[in-house]
Amino acid sequence: MPITSATGNRNAISSVSVTVLTKNSASTIRACLESLRVFTEVIVLDNGSEDRTLEIAQTFPNVRIFEHPFIGFGPMKNLAAQKATYDWILSIDSDEVLSPELQTSLARLDLHDPQVVYALERLNHYRGRPIRCCGWYPDRVLRLYNRRVTGFTDAPVHESLRRPLSIRTLTVEGELLHYPFNDVASLIDKMQRYSDLWVKMEGDATPAKAFFHAVFAFVKHYVFQRGFLCGYPGLLISVSNANGVFYKYMKRYEKRLEKETP
Repeated sequence: MPITSATGNRNAISSVSVTVLTKNSASTIRACLESLRVFTEVIVLDNGSEDRTLEIAQTFPNVRIFEHPFIGFGPMKNLAAQKATYDWILSIDSDEVLSPELQTSLARLDLHDPQVVYALERLNHYRGRPIRCCGWYPDRVLRLYNRRVTGFTDAPVHESLRRPLSIRTLTVEGELLHYPFNDVASLIDKMQRYSDLWVKMEGDATPAKAFFHAVFAFVKHYVFQRGFLCGYPGLLISVSNANGVFYKYMKRYEKRLEKETP
């Protein structure tokens, strides 16, 4: 099936609304939206961009832009879905790009059963290089769903689709290309932001838990998930994952100490 621009295109996917959360996504949003031209509607929900994100998004005729303060990833994704025209929702991150094969597969789907959610196979990259170790691949994510049947959890981070027992899962052919990190600084920045959000979730934490969870995370990613086969990116990612685990537990521990201190 030929894939061309959504505007004036009879082959555009007209029964699915795409939702994209943005904040200072100027470096990735153009490639993301270019790959979404096959859809008649893309909802961009921005939470305070100060770069050219919205200026770039406005150049795409199938994009509708909304703005809202950040309330957590799960609630933001559900809010974006509420603003959509269609019940079928494809949730895409602003640093993700649909491969041509995935675009074609989505265009060919027969979306007749709302009790089905569709998984996409995500291929993560570091500095533009595909990473197939450290547990980064295959990275199967549930992204296409009917909002009348399900939606995202209200978790502020690490949100996921709710999966009632009646729901079946099918996988769509083609890769979702993910470009989350361009350098070490972006790894550290995401670790900081996500650990801050994780602390808001309920749970116990001690320095001992922080240490042992971090050690386990490093061994898991570098040894069992073969990070050592990916050269320096494998080592860097494994250490970063371990650090993220350590600091999120320590932040939660310090938050508990603050509550206990008179």
